[in-house]
Amino acid sequence: MSDKKAGVLLHPSSLPSGKLDEQAWRFLDWMVQANLSIWQMLPLTHPVQGLSPYQSVSAFAMNPALLPGNWLEMMNEADFHAFEQDPPHWLNDYVLFMSLRQHFKMTSWETWPEAYRYRDFDALSVFSETHADEIQFLKKQQFVLNQIWQSLKDSAHEKGISLFGDMPIFVAYDSVDVWANPHLFKLDENLNPTVVTGVPPDYFSETGQRWGNPHYDWQEMQKDGFQWWHHRIQSDLSLFDLIRIDHFRGLESSWEIAVEEPTAVNGQWVKVPGELFLDSLQQAFPKLPLVAEDLGIITPEVTALKDRYHLPGMSVLQFGFNGLPDNPHALSEQVENSVVYTGTHDNDTSLGWWESLEDNEYKDWVLSQLPHPEEPMPWPLIEAAFQSVANLAMVPMQDFLSLGNLDRMNTPGTVENNWTWQFKWDQVTPEITEKIAGLVKNSGREITQESAVL
Repeated sequence: MSDKKAGVLLHPSSLPSGKLDEQAWRFLDWMVQANLSIWQMLPLTHPVQGLSPYQSVSAFAMNPALLPGNWLEMMNEADFHAFEQDPPHWLNDYVLFMSLRQHFKMTSWETWPEAYRYRDFDALSVFSETHADEIQFLKKQQFVLNQIWQSLKDSAHEKGISLFGDMPIFVAYDSVDVWANPHLFKLDENLNPTVVTGVPPDYFSETGQRWGNPHYDWQEMQKDGFQWWHHRIQSDLSLFDLIRIDHFRGLESSWEIAVEEPTAVNGQWVKVPGELFLDSLQQAFPKLPLVAEDLGIITPEVTALKDRYHLPGMSVLQFGFNGLPDNPHALSEQVENSVVYTGTHDNDTSLGWWESLEDNEYKDWVLSQLPHPEEPMPWPLIEAAFQSVANLAMVPMQDFLSLGNLDRMNTPGTVENNWTWQFKWDQVTPEITEKIAGLVKNSGREITQESAVL
């Protein structure tokens, strides 16, 4: 990742239609006009409940909610037959799991009758036969989603645009991944988690964060050369040109919390065979286009693991103005092999962040470090990101549109009003598009023939 590029962070659900329809292609055309060459998005996977793509029923299947209304008309029966004859390795487990889930009124698989919970072969065979139409429908959804996505990816590449995906490190307990592969997770004889994920108490939370995902049994995964992970990486590489691994520090050690603990206070760091795992990935995928999400409190061991594989890390400019030395988010501490953001999907919008600052002297100090401080926020912050030495500069769509707090994508620790934001095309004025294009060009990040796709 040596060429300088600029991009936009926008999940497909935030398109005006919220679908993978003509709006997605229109967005690609707009990106070309704005000189933007990277489209970053959140996980495309199917949420367990609600709308968060970070808790999914499958680490592989795409979200059917992204299908356009006329998707069944897009079916090519001959191609679908070929797809059925040589399905992705995860497909049959996924469609069976989802059909069972619907049958049991969307309850978690841990509550299903024992025969289904423990995957009794005869019981599952009978169920598959009696629910064949449902299962076929679910297969068609995934087939069409993949067809649409590959067409979109081809169009992006033709326009010199790369697609940048996001991979949560952990998977949900109520997922086909755990149901179909219980031996790969730390579960007891009743298939319940013995320990769950989270992070310990810190400056932001006295009790830490108890996420509740099951932990991987890394020793078991190591026995077959981390094949489940290889499948996962291969699947995402078929969709994206670049992949961000969320909570990368979990590949060095993970915070394990006993399942009966109500908070994350009483946990422990448990080492993970990160080097063996990443070595195996590097052998299988010589060009490993990964970005390490290394935000938060990062130890020297985590940094060493990231650097050993020359993985770009992240910096967020909203975190860069605390005045402390060695702040990796500060403009003066940026490095080339990294991705700089004005903010992420978990941050307030940059305008919302700016308006939340009450100290005028502090705001003046921040502006004194930014280019063109006379411009209205968030443009000085956007320009600072583009002028950074970081090879990739990413800006959420809300920042390009100068939107405030009400338009943020997600507020961590809350469950309402998240993941629903969508922009409207009348917000995207020619003046904004021209301004972005000019800033990108002036920072040497515009699309070129030589560096069109990562």
